[in-house]
Amino acid sequence: MKPALKRSIHAASGAIGRLTSGSRVLPSFLIIGAQRCGTTSLYRVLSQHPLVLKPVLRKGVHYFDTAYDRGLSWYRAHFPLRASASRLAHRYGCRPQAFESSPYYLFHPLAGPRIARDLPGAKLIVLVRDPVERAFSAHAHELARGFETERSFARAVRLEEERLAGAEEALIASPHSTNLAHRHHAYLARGRYAEQLARLEPLVGRDRLLVLDSGRFFAEPDLVYDRVLAFLGLPHLGDPVFERHNTRTRPGPMSRKLRRELTAHFAEQDTLLIPWLGAEPSWRR
Repeated sequence: MKPALKRSIHAASGAIGRLTSGSRVLPSFLIIGAQRCGTTSLYRVLSQHPLVLKPVLRKGVHYFDTAYDRGLSWYRAHFPLRASASRLAHRYGCRPQAFESSPYYLFHPLAGPRIARDLPGAKLIVLVRDPVERAFSAHAHELARGFETERSFARAVRLEEERLAGAEEALIASPHSTNLAHRHHAYLARGRYAEQLARLEPLVGRDRLLVLDSGRFFAEPDLVYDRVLAFLGLPHLGDPVFERHNTRTRPGPMSRKLRRELTAHFAEQDTLLIPWLGAEPSWRR
């Protein structure tokens, strides 16, 4: 589909959604991160479940991070009608659940409080992977999308502290602002998962958070999928097809020296993940 036509369809659908927002459901759960950790793959497999309702326009609405000024009715416009949900509930004898996947939610300093306030009771799913590989993958991703100009991953990592200086404080001070470096250049910061989970836990409660090791998800997708359904209280219906999505070609290899340095950098944070995962992270075994 041509970009212009796609934009027109999205605009028309968005306008209809806003007009009918009062008759639409809000999500029961969110995939909130982490970026480059398999969120698209999990989104796609969950979307195959007949009782899981994906957003009308796109997988990630990004309301709680970059579009919060648009208001809750704008957000609600992205989800299916209550009538559609009622028909599914009648057919399957179980309440359907709407969701979306915006992996910046975990890292954005204001997304957690906003989710806690606007979606009380919603469950949150977090995927984590080897933070060194996550950072390397994120750099390739941002380079391909044009948000990164440094082709050298090593140099981008060296620049990170300077680029992110004051970024979080600026977002908090100006709640409806955006910050390019915070969103697109936080290669190491986004990999400090335990730090982000510790910030989120007091807001929503541990029982509403499910943290998944993406290494295990890709190695044993059926087992992890069943765990997600149990967490959401959904029955097992159908046979989903598991596929890996959104991979990126790396611009070049990472040096062994840098890999060792980054692995040591994340050692403490990886250890703090053990209570969340119930096991040592797969990349540390």
